[in-house]
Amino acid sequence: MSISYQYLIILAILLFIVIIVLKANKKDFHIEANKLVDYLGGKDNILSMEVNMSRFKVTLKDVSKVNKDAIQKLGAKGIVEIDNQLKIILGPNAKALLKYIDELKR
Repeated sequence: MSISYQYLIILAILLFIVIIVLKANKKDFHIEANKLVDYLGGKDNILSMEVNMSRFKVTLKDVSKVNKDAIQKLGAKGIVEIDNQLKIILGPNAKALLKYIDELKR
């Protein structure tokens, strides 16, 4: 029976380590979203937003206020600029980001 307890203790320790590593690697979403709003020129620069799958489409007052390099460093996989619109490929967080920025703008 003592061998079973040893395995349980080892399993518990490994599980604890995995949880710590996962939490350490997870980015704080609200901080990242606030940075993205700043990189887009601030919440007053954002006219409208929409999400299509992993793409975040934003219409801006002034595209020259955008810091594209910083947005890419946040993890954007690509940015396409058409007139006063940006299409940013963000991945699975695009929908949550839309909701958070919408709440921020209120």
